[in-house]
Amino acid sequence: MAQTNNATLVRREIITRLSKLYAEGRLEDIDRIPLEMAPRYGDSNSSRCCVHKTRAIIRYRIMALLGYNVADETDELESLYSYAVRSLSGADRGNGVLTVVDEACTSCVKSNYTVSNICRGCLAAHCMVTCPKDAITMVNGQAKINPDKCVNCGLCQKVCPYHAIIYVPIPCEESCPVKAIYRNEHGIEEIDYDKCIHCGKCMVACPFGAIMYRSQLIHVLHRILNDDKPVVAMLAPAVCGQFKANYKTVTKAVLEMGFSDVFEVAAGAVMTAKHEAEELAERLESGSQYMTTSCCPAWVEMAEKHLPQLKPSVSDTWSPMRYTAALAREKYPDATLVFIGPCVAKQAEAMKYEGVDFVMTFEELGSMMVALNVDLQNIEPEPENEVLHERVFAGSAGVMDSVGNYYHGPALKPLVINGLDKKNIASLRRIATGKHDYNMIEVMACEGGCLSGPGSISTPDVARKLFNTQAGVTIEQVAEV
Repeated sequence: MAQTNNATLVRREIITRLSKLYAEGRLEDIDRIPLEMAPRYGDSNSSRCCVHKTRAIIRYRIMALLGYNVADETDELESLYSYAVRSLSGADRGNGVLTVVDEACTSCVKSNYTVSNICRGCLAAHCMVTCPKDAITMVNGQAKINPDKCVNCGLCQKVCPYHAIIYVPIPCEESCPVKAIYRNEHGIEEIDYDKCIHCGKCMVACPFGAIMYRSQLIHVLHRILNDDKPVVAMLAPAVCGQFKANYKTVTKAVLEMGFSDVFEVAAGAVMTAKHEAEELAERLESGSQYMTTSCCPAWVEMAEKHLPQLKPSVSDTWSPMRYTAALAREKYPDATLVFIGPCVAKQAEAMKYEGVDFVMTFEELGSMMVALNVDLQNIEPEPENEVLHERVFAGSAGVMDSVGNYYHGPALKPLVINGLDKKNIASLRRIATGKHDYNMIEVMACEGGCLSGPGSISTPDVARKLFNTQAGVTIEQVAEV
């Protein structure tokens, strides 16, 4: 799911600049970032109309990195430094985990259907006659669609004998599995937080970088650099697919960044697997037909908001993050606990359940390393004597594999839902009818599992290869289902 392109590179540069400013005690210079990244006579190849719009977009991206919902802006003249101070003071920053940078969201087509130059302007004019909204007229011998009238029904495309009308997808809308993002009357995308499951697919899909994760990075930096209390990192297993270093070496880098201690979330995954295996056996023996996993927060949100008929079947077992937080809290009762992983939905989970103070993405971790001059290549590699098998939670079917290792009950009949898309959601609706033989169902929002998370640095293929090299276990070891 994660991609490396110019939009992500710009986002990572902003994260690095913000981190560096805070680390150097120069947060008051935050308003200079847009000016430095977009000088008046900068790159003539910019995709924006002018330098002022480019700067405005950078400014709003920084607002998101400060934790704000861009739509909640009330004063365009308020400085970024003022926003930063308010954020650190705990001011209300609005709803949602994702936010749309409206200044950047202006370049997609207004209508999903457009007429190509193949149009012959035929006498029959099937498209005009069929259109229920009179949105099509003939102009200079070719059909033309009025985007202000078009309702994207697609009837014109179906009746055109020349196949001259083509469908043009809106990337963010196309990627959303629950139709939680839509264009408002101004042509700007909005997120319906009552529908959103925080999967991050829209953020990755947007080619203009207009959808941002509302970061908690500045709060983590503040605790590391200014707080006397311990700041404990909890590293998700998928970190092994992000860097050319094994887990133990990455742990040393995280400690060098200023964290007091590091807990491996795979240790929490062991507890999740054991409890989920026990719960599955109990449910099946008491008459339940099946149970689904609960470690993917986007899936849990999906069940709660869109598939209520499946909600009773979702496991009550805690996610690895929550079990790891409980372990860390036992050792450090007053610590600030920071989960670091590939998932943006984890922030929503952390807000809902007590125990985790802040959530960071791998993308933010990598940018912080650059800002704090922590170079993994300069850290002496350290071999791992003991590796937790539950690191396979990072890949699709990894949860199923681990649960199976601890399960004792009726014969296991597993099903793996590898990614939440429209097709798999339809499959889940059919599962809810009970007309199947499965008794254990693993559901992951990201195709390929957490290795493909939207907050990752590596692309899914690269992450898989790195994981198999660095994790000490391989996702090929996962049982075929």
